[in-house]
Amino acid sequence: MTAAEQHQILIVGGGSGGVSVAARLRNLPNPPDVTIIEPSEHHYYQPLWTLVGAGLFDKEVTRRPQSDYIPDGAKWLKTRVTGFDPEQNAVLTEDGRRHTYQYLVVALGMQLDWHKIDGLAGNIGKNGICSNYAYETVDTTRTALNNFKSGNAVFTFPATPVKCAGAPQKIMYLADDVLRRAGKRDRARVIYAASGPAIFGVQKYARSLAKVVERKNIDTMYRHNLIAVDASKKQAIFKQLDRGEEVAVPFELLHVTPPQSAPDVVKQSRLANAEGWVDVHKHTLQHARYSNVFGLGDSSSLPTSRTGAAIRKQAPVLVANLQALREGRVMTASYDGYASCPLVTGIGKLILAEFDYDGKPVESFPFDQSQERFSMYMLKAYALPELYWNGMLRGRA
Repeated sequence: MTAAEQHQILIVGGGSGGVSVAARLRNLPNPPDVTIIEPSEHHYYQPLWTLVGAGLFDKEVTRRPQSDYIPDGAKWLKTRVTGFDPEQNAVLTEDGRRHTYQYLVVALGMQLDWHKIDGLAGNIGKNGICSNYAYETVDTTRTALNNFKSGNAVFTFPATPVKCAGAPQKIMYLADDVLRRAGKRDRARVIYAASGPAIFGVQKYARSLAKVVERKNIDTMYRHNLIAVDASKKQAIFKQLDRGEEVAVPFELLHVTPPQSAPDVVKQSRLANAEGWVDVHKHTLQHARYSNVFGLGDSSSLPTSRTGAAIRKQAPVLVANLQALREGRVMTASYDGYASCPLVTGIGKLILAEFDYDGKPVESFPFDQSQERFSMYMLKAYALPELYWNGMLRGRA
């Protein structure tokens, strides 16, 4: 172990949350020293993977060099965190170094737990099994749709929080359109097998989505959690969560949304709550036990949907409260749980769900956003990526 390297503000994670916070800090009139720990050479715009999986965009447009988005003046440590020691204001990294900090921001995102589905390993991209949930696998969805002949097209939602809770059904609606355009829809039974009890958690949008499901003749299997896959037999095994029984469903296409959780390095640390998430106050984003630690985004305990739009609202609150703490002022910035889920309901159609901690709609436009609109689809496909790359990651939006 080498001597500890000291940092003023240390940010763990160079995704949406980490880079946005770093950029906002470096944009301050008297910017603090900021260090980002992030091992990846690339930064990904994950919200577009739904459209990539449907064959509407190439995945290359969602990936850019990480170096292009490290804010000017910030230091980038291209390594991985292997441990947290908040009692000593330190983190450990896989290169054997110990880094101490005055203030810590944890923005590590979510971990995809593919291994929790028996039989899935090594089979994504084979026998009609696909997933939009990783850059390496997103093209498998397009291939599975192109190769589809007839049978069940099954789309799953696990019994865990996931990145963008609407994404598992968005690809289903797009797949319905893709199959219709290819003249295959009448030979397909489209099934939404979800662990939850309903199509969506906010009633205003759930009512509209129920109409979409009915119009598209989609079968729903609520309270069903995918636990295993028999790739050779093309069978998906679900646990019915209310009765505890196992249900086998044959498939021609199986889109898997993997179980997800906070990264293991968080779960195994003193920063975690009982469920494994970084334990932060739901309004201030300050850690519940370590006052110089903050957290945001998908690895945090914030009880809201895990979306990029939520992070865009969390970042300015975190920065304002971190600055107040540094300057000895009272923290007054408050996050209200805002999240947005652009629910693609078909090619050229989108319902823009926006809501707060209480499930109350908090809409941005002067019309009923629970209605499907082409304009909102264009916002999703073209405007929001530009806002992300050139606004949010630059600390300007």
